[in-house]
Amino acid sequence: MGILRSSSSSSALKWLGFVTAVWVQSISGNNYTFSNYSGALKSLMNLNQLQLNNLSVAKDVGKAFGILAGLASDRLSTPVILLIGSLEGLLGYGVQWLVVSRTITPLPYWQMCIFLCMGGNSTTWMNTAVLVTCIRNFRRNRGPVSGILKGYVGLSTAIFTDLCTALFSNDPASFLVLLAVVPFAVCLTAVFFLREIPPASSADEESEETRYFAVFNILAVVVAVYLQSYDIIGIKTGVFSVAFASVLLFLLFSPIAIPFHSFIRSLNRGEEQDVEGRIQEPLLRSAEKEEVVVEEENPVEERKRPALGEEHTIMEAMLTVDFWVLFVSFLCGVGTGLAVMNNMGQIGLALGYTDVSIFVSMTSIWGFFGRILSGTLSEHFLKKAGTPRPLWNAASQILMAVGYLLMALAVPNSLYIGSMVVGVCYGVRLAITVPTASELFGLKYYGLIYNILVLNLPLGSFLFSGLLAGFLYDAEATPTPGGGNTCVGAHCYRLIFLVMALASIIGVGLDILLAYRTKEIYAKIHASKKAKSSGSDLS
Repeated sequence: MGILRSSSSSSALKWLGFVTAVWVQSISGNNYTFSNYSGALKSLMNLNQLQLNNLSVAKDVGKAFGILAGLASDRLSTPVILLIGSLEGLLGYGVQWLVVSRTITPLPYWQMCIFLCMGGNSTTWMNTAVLVTCIRNFRRNRGPVSGILKGYVGLSTAIFTDLCTALFSNDPASFLVLLAVVPFAVCLTAVFFLREIPPASSADEESEETRYFAVFNILAVVVAVYLQSYDIIGIKTGVFSVAFASVLLFLLFSPIAIPFHSFIRSLNRGEEQDVEGRIQEPLLRSAEKEEVVVEEENPVEERKRPALGEEHTIMEAMLTVDFWVLFVSFLCGVGTGLAVMNNMGQIGLALGYTDVSIFVSMTSIWGFFGRILSGTLSEHFLKKAGTPRPLWNAASQILMAVGYLLMALAVPNSLYIGSMVVGVCYGVRLAITVPTASELFGLKYYGLIYNILVLNLPLGSFLFSGLLAGFLYDAEATPTPGGGNTCVGAHCYRLIFLVMALASIIGVGLDILLAYRTKEIYAKIHASKKAKSSGSDLS
């Protein structure tokens, strides 16, 4: 009876941890919300566009210090990592709220850069804790796990934006209160439930995981459609707004039914598996080797340089050509995408839109669709045909280049189209790169390898937003009284979009190269999954 209770509680705890991980990801995309309050910072601090863009770069530089989270993941438990991120976010965004709400006078520019950097870095701790733990708990379903978790990160911008619009009339100060307090509260909940649990050990358990992930996908799509409907309807005041916020919170809370269902189903099945209790070790210590892809090493022989698919240390990974092909192609995708997100406020104003919140929300929602669909579809085609995941990145880069060209030409409604295209493709890039890195370089040092790849966010923000967009916009802009500047017209960002389209084409070539170089490893993964499926059918 004790064994039965252990099995049932272990399964339920694993799913309860995943639900809290979804909640954490739902509030950890605050790094993409800068456009919602950048205008207030620009006017309060009398900044030109280059100075404002460098503030956004400081925010993204916070992700460069995500290496600390990667290193800590080998030494600290999941709850501690979550607490560090939540406290840092509370301080970073809390100070920004004090400035925007005029509670204190604007701080010196360099101090504001530090607090924006802290806000940006806070999410790296949350993401590291969530991604590493969940991918190891559900290691045979990495694509869906990545797609769902990264999908909710994409939705978080729309969640924050629409909630603030509904409850606080899109007030920048109120928006920053949400960014400071809500992640802190959610992480305090997650520290009690998000733990590393032994992964599925049978075909029946894996099949159950697939079914539950399908439910998570459906619930996530409902949330995304609901958010998009609110933006389209346009009624954002009074009782309607309160009702919208209430229903949204209910939808976000609804996945809690899944661990309860899992617990009851386990009891009814009468499983009697001797499952160990919660693992209290740090995130990445004593990692198990991945199945099939990792060949057994002879302990007598001297360690050789690992092949793709085997466990790599960070130095071994960085000495491979494949790592740097993945790194640079990732830069071409997320760097250009971040430039659009960080400058969405000014892009909208340049094209004649007075309210750009709908474009911020659209980028977030369509980013969700890109993340969740690419995670599920890439896993499906990997199991069915051994399709290398980098090919999905290549397809997204082609579409992204088309989106930039449309915005450069300023065709009618190009910003609506561009917001959707950039959102989808940016989402694909993030969701596909997460499992790709673990499949090529292993799970043992995955937390650190992932945070090395995430260095592309501050690097891309600096190159494409801070330098490219900042300098070229200021070259086209006219000065305004008080020291700022402004630019109106399609010419303001035309050259910027053309350069980013070229960068996307370079990314396509790199992704195709990586797909060619890794086709054998994906063929092995495909054969492994197919053999396991056949064995399950025979039994």
